[in-house]
Amino acid sequence: MNKKVAVIGATGFVGTQVVKELENRGYAVEAIVRDSSKVEQTANVTAKSIDVNNIDDLAEALKGNDAVISTFNAGWTNPNLYNDFLNGSKNIEKAVEKSGVKRFITVGGAGSLFIDGKQLVDGPDFPADIKPGATAARDYLDEIKQNETLDWTFFSPAIEMHQGTAGVRTGKYRTSLESPVFDENGRSILSVEDVAVVLVDELEQNNHIRERFTAAY
Repeated sequence: MNKKVAVIGATGFVGTQVVKELENRGYAVEAIVRDSSKVEQTANVTAKSIDVNNIDDLAEALKGNDAVISTFNAGWTNPNLYNDFLNGSKNIEKAVEKSGVKRFITVGGAGSLFIDGKQLVDGPDFPADIKPGATAARDYLDEIKQNETLDWTFFSPAIEMHQGTAGVRTGKYRTSLESPVFDENGRSILSVEDVAVVLVDELEQNNHIRERFTAAY
């Protein structure tokens, strides 16, 4: 029988690729989205329209899955992005606990990674437009570290992922825990397709239970 994985935010930039990667590896996928009509449902992909802030409904929808991968994003142009991201993330975590699913992988930002002892999001050059979301993801990382019930993993993408680095799936990457992975040109890049590879590899290998990690080329 196929392993069944719920993907929260399945129609988003990252979520779309995660669904595709899971399906290609033979998983049954339950896509949890705001509008299920936007999901292309197949023999292995089903969809449910759920508001992530409705903990009871979400917990009910997640029951029976082997794992949950959250690519939740409250919308980069959302004026209330900080609060909506933080509250949504906490509510998802509560719903996963309530559902009885133990394995939980969540995607945060790169802003909580450290360079020279300082988190990127606190740097003077950090882009102002994504700072609220990145700060919320950093603060949520501090929250989830307190969770001793779930087998959670928090993934911080490479610094350059929201900048059009799409279209290439190499299946190759290097990982790190608290600091960005840089290439020989001093850049931290990973395509969104390879982000999906990293997340599904983590699902299968369980290398980072109850810790944060990052990856890039």
